[in-house]
Amino acid sequence: MLLQVQQVSVAYPVRGGRPFFAVRDITFNVGAGESFGIVGESGCGKTSLAKAVMGLLQPASGRILFEGQEVSGLKGEAFKAYRRSVQMIFQDAVGSLNPRQTVLQMMEEVLRVHRMRPEGAIQSRVAELLELVGLPSDVLQAYPRELSGGQCQRVSIARCLALEPRLIIADEPVSALDVSVQARILNLIRSLQQELNLAVLLISHDLAVVRNICDRVCVMYQGEVIEHGSAIEVMDQPREAYTKSLLAAVPDVGRALGK
Repeated sequence: MLLQVQQVSVAYPVRGGRPFFAVRDITFNVGAGESFGIVGESGCGKTSLAKAVMGLLQPASGRILFEGQEVSGLKGEAFKAYRRSVQMIFQDAVGSLNPRQTVLQMMEEVLRVHRMRPEGAIQSRVAELLELVGLPSDVLQAYPRELSGGQCQRVSIARCLALEPRLIIADEPVSALDVSVQARILNLIRSLQQELNLAVLLISHDLAVVRNICDRVCVMYQGEVIEHGSAIEVMDQPREAYTKSLLAAVPDVGRALGK
């Protein structure tokens, strides 16, 4: 199993009071090449859980294992290797990019810092990555402010792929985009997952998005998992009233994706 999340809780300190638990006793697994969705409304703990998987937050309890190794025990080069293997696509694509760097500078920096390619092969690798995410070469000299939201998200995806990850965490990757652009970005993620055998952990408030990308899904409410199963089962036969309310709020992106 690639990723194992075992009874993980995430808590934040509260001055003069007990810690606030954003996540309580969450358990799930993600296999190599699998897509797994976490669905729930804003504030239910999805992003806190993603940050714990990334190693940005320390769980209050439970364990997170990647290829059998506990993430909290990784240090130095081992932790750097983990962070290369697990990359994150953020909701705010424009804000996640350095406004003072061109696309070329950002891509070259990632490849150099992590020594992913020898110096003489960096430019050709950047060209490969742009082609992989469907961007023309003329964006190389552009700054994030000169690109559309969809183009910025493609740059963000290309930057993740530069590190050749095994798992990509996509945290609401299309919620800031209009519906037609959402469909294109989701189709890109789906095709890259299949082409590169990537595992994808997709976080969203939208069950239609998750159904079109994910094999399995869990539904979170107030920090806990209240329903889980195959994406099709949860969509077609929801057991919980909360899941049904999420389905009732499904926008047009599911139809735009062609399913």
